[in-house]
Amino acid sequence: MVIIKMNIDILYSKIHKATVTDSNLDYVGSITIDKSLMEKANLVERQKVEIINVDNGKRFSTYIIAGVKGEISINGVGTQKVSKGDTIIIIAYASIDINEANDFLPTIVFLDKDNEILKKAPLEDEPIKKHFQKHYRVNS
Repeated sequence: MVIIKMNIDILYSKIHKATVTDSNLDYVGSITIDKSLMEKANLVERQKVEIINVDNGKRFSTYIIAGVKGEISINGVGTQKVSKGDTIIIIAYASIDINEANDFLPTIVFLDKDNEILKKAPLEDEPIKKHFQKHYRVNS
């Protein structure tokens, strides 16, 4: 019998509903994220992330640069898909052994419109709340 080791890409971390504070077309590229938010979300500089614009549905991939408190800045060509004031979701994936995937809990950080971490995750609906408690690590 042949045993095949297989990795799959799963959700590693998510910053939910960040407000874009700046955009700079003339910068080389990337997204600049508040360093403290990066730490809460278990993200590191130069890590690849996917950006989803909640306002228009556009998405793209880029890498992270650490920024100052409250900063969420889109740099370079990403400014063609995201503008200052837009609401975005920042997602990082990890490649992990398929046999470990069900035990892995991704980190989710919920933000308010000022990019402050919400004290309480917006999980009022009881079935959703139970789902999140079982399947995610919510940082607040």
